[in-house]
Amino acid sequence: MNFIPDNVSKHDNVFDVLKERGFIEQCTNEEEIKELLGKEKIKFYIGFDPTADCLHVGHFMQVIIMMYMQKYGHTPIVLIGGGTGMVGDPSGRTDMRQMMTTETVQNNCNAFKKLFDKFLDFDNEWVYTGGDGKTIGKASANKEPDPGKAICVNNASWLMNLNYIEFIRDIGRHFSVNNMLRAECFKQRLEKGLSFLEFNYMLMQAYDFMVMARDIDCKMQFGGNDQWSNVLQGVDLTRREVDKQVYGMTFSLLTTSEGIKMGKTQKGALWLNAEKTTPYEFYQYWRNVADPDVNKCLRMLTFLPMEEVERLSSLQDAEINKAKEVLAFEVTKLVHGEEEAEKAQEAARAAFSGGGDMSNIPTTKMAAADFDGDGMGIVNLIKMLKLVPSNGEGFRTIEGGGLLINDEKVTNPKMMVTKDMFKEGAIIIKKGKKTFHKVEI
Repeated sequence: MNFIPDNVSKHDNVFDVLKERGFIEQCTNEEEIKELLGKEKIKFYIGFDPTADCLHVGHFMQVIIMMYMQKYGHTPIVLIGGGTGMVGDPSGRTDMRQMMTTETVQNNCNAFKKLFDKFLDFDNEWVYTGGDGKTIGKASANKEPDPGKAICVNNASWLMNLNYIEFIRDIGRHFSVNNMLRAECFKQRLEKGLSFLEFNYMLMQAYDFMVMARDIDCKMQFGGNDQWSNVLQGVDLTRREVDKQVYGMTFSLLTTSEGIKMGKTQKGALWLNAEKTTPYEFYQYWRNVADPDVNKCLRMLTFLPMEEVERLSSLQDAEINKAKEVLAFEVTKLVHGEEEAEKAQEAARAAFSGGGDMSNIPTTKMAAADFDGDGMGIVNLIKMLKLVPSNGEGFRTIEGGGLLINDEKVTNPKMMVTKDMFKEGAIIIKKGKKTFHKVEI
């Protein structure tokens, strides 16, 4: 398994690669970290809470960082938060996360691992067998993982069995409430209300780092820039409790040039699972990014050499669309494979040119009876297809001339879609310049 071409970088130290491609935001000690990554092959971790049964594109940048680290011989630890997922991370949130049952959390954990297997080379024979919260000072994995192979742990194995009184006495005493309240991850929640449940999250994440440093010699934690406060607490707790020097590094969040998180679509998150977001929809998202975001996406979400990234992102006016095609193809290829990327690209080109193979554009099959008699109102139809979020938006789209059926502009928002409009059992709906949807009966 090797997604990363040998010519992706001229650097010998992965730190320089991550720096050059614009990932790194903050480090606990930049000089020491660079030296460490240059002279040793270390174990490092990134945590992923199973808040859904699929990874989304916000996770994907963290996965890419793990792929770079593994390419340079370091050992990724994928920490799946079966324990922390029961509480929910308040970082970057304006409201409390929905509580999940134990069964839902476990099912989501299992689904996460299957997706990680697509991107990282795991030592699946390695099993973490410790984590009872009391074996401080004892290594408890059954064997060392194969060098450079990724390993997977679930923090439920050490968090779920903790004795609360012991945890608060042994771990809670190291945390200053005053310092915690100054942390960015809590600040935006204080006005609307921060539950005590969520307030514990920082202790749990710090404890994760300490346990892995203690048991499997994990030396670094990586995370998004919104995790900086939690990372610092983990470094401090590990020093205090087990007398080990560990390090933290955070990365840029995947945001547009306007500071808005990428990966939000009209249908919700941009998922990495083809059943939730089709390869065509995934491809189209990247094909349609704003011009100022092309360079960042090429740097962070593809493995193209930096010379090619700079060449493509320097294209001007209509030529920049060529760069967007490359971006969309490369990211789709990484997530869904080359064959699906080619199908998506062909479908996109066919849709925009008005010919060719359109079999891979998003398709909804409906009963012919839905269009009997007077048929179905066009606004109801496009709302049901999630092309618009509301009836009002549907009316505005049509009144603004932004909706076509079979290449004919819809001018009447009260138009009824009837069975005789289907050509060979299908109609093609086009919303705006970039969104296509086929309805089959």
